[in-house]
Amino acid sequence: MSSGGSDAARSPVSGHAPASGRAPVSGRAPVSGHAPVSGRASVRAGILVTGTEVLTGIISDRNGPWLSERLVELGVDAAMIQIVGDRPDDLMAALRFMADDGMALIVTSGGLGPTADDLTAELVGRFAGREMVLDAELEDRIAEILRPMMSRWPGLDPDAIRESNRKQAVVPAGATILDPVGTAPGLVVPPAAGASGPTVVVLPGPPRELHEMWEKAVRTEAFRAAIAGATVYRRGIMRLYGIPESEIANTLRAAEDAGVPLEPLEITTCLRRGEIEVATRYEEAAEAAYESFVEFVATRHPSQLFSRDGSTVDEQVASLLVRSGRTVAVAESCTGGLMAARLTERAGSSDYFLGGAVVYSNEAKVALAGVDAALIERFGAVSTEVAEALASGAAARFGAEVGIGITGIAGPGGGTEDKPVGTVCFSVWSSDGASSDGASSGGAHLTRRAVLPGSRSDVRERSTTVTMHLLRRVLSSGPSGADAAAGTERA
Repeated sequence: MSSGGSDAARSPVSGHAPASGRAPVSGRAPVSGHAPVSGRASVRAGILVTGTEVLTGIISDRNGPWLSERLVELGVDAAMIQIVGDRPDDLMAALRFMADDGMALIVTSGGLGPTADDLTAELVGRFAGREMVLDAELEDRIAEILRPMMSRWPGLDPDAIRESNRKQAVVPAGATILDPVGTAPGLVVPPAAGASGPTVVVLPGPPRELHEMWEKAVRTEAFRAAIAGATVYRRGIMRLYGIPESEIANTLRAAEDAGVPLEPLEITTCLRRGEIEVATRYEEAAEAAYESFVEFVATRHPSQLFSRDGSTVDEQVASLLVRSGRTVAVAESCTGGLMAARLTERAGSSDYFLGGAVVYSNEAKVALAGVDAALIERFGAVSTEVAEALASGAAARFGAEVGIGITGIAGPGGGTEDKPVGTVCFSVWSSDGASSDGASSGGAHLTRRAVLPGSRSDVRERSTTVTMHLLRRVLSSGPSGADAAAGTERA
């Protein structure tokens, strides 16, 4: 399973086992592990990602996590994600393992192409006890899809192309066929008449095709029959920043001690981009319990809880910029353009993002952001003083009301005793800020120095998270008092 790295891994807090008593295969471990309030067994599903290119890491799995989220939305317990290579025995073994483990539904991705190693449809047919048959109508449909391609490459042999793609029209008898998005059809394959076992949804590997075909699959009669009785869950997400993940374990223990009813809640925590995400799944009858839990967390961590409704800091910053009508610009060093990229990930960012400069060298800092060379000479390129000069310089160069400056040591080399690897200095300048005495000063900085853990890529990515939260604070209230003073912290 592709988990997105250790920084995105979900982890247990209280150490209780899941309600089913099985250890989670996908790596998403419940925190409280309590059974749903009604005590009903949920419909369980397995996700089977195929492809040697995915198994060996050449291509990262994006389908498994996406399918897991879609299943949860339908009230289906996504119990496991497995990846197998293009080996028939391994694929069949994975299907049988999931069936033996009580899956009512199996969703596969990949292995539906025209080449010899694309065997998913054939193996699923054998697994379900269904004969493979040529669907003539489907064959004609695939031929129609291929016709424009053959006109673009007139040198191709149309008979050879049609023959190689005929295997995509050979499907298990009795399966529901999902019209191709590319050239590969999808399938919903229930067990043969008189047989028991899971229904298998067979989807293509390319994410764009899979997403569109999923919507078709969930509307089929065979799919709805397979998940009949699924529990309808609600899902709430809280996001915290500036708190270690271990503190969430303490918070949950304190909540239980305080009488907060956690029993009907299934809680997971996730460290992502330096933030803590607390996701809770519960049935409608447990809404009051969830609200009590949210209030307890808000009371215990009033400064760290920045999102009660699941909104991300990126969404909040974008909303604040749009509502205020302010614009922002960036001068960044160690992040190498990642800050500008993050600010422009959302559609419509041109309304508030004016531009950015990657000022890696000292010369670039001077030439592009207007940093005084004497400042670099006195304090060093990685300093709060230079970060502030970058922030105000970026705003001045692009004509923005808000400027961002980032400078640091991402590693693995370049660190010193005073400035170890991971040292990053951040500053956000606002034209309508106030000085530390509260008087108007024509702008003010909110500045921080942090020592960030992890690899070079971790430091660079987490630097953008620190900056987003500083920017959110400036946009929410403006720096004043202690907030405006430079601080030093370890994150």
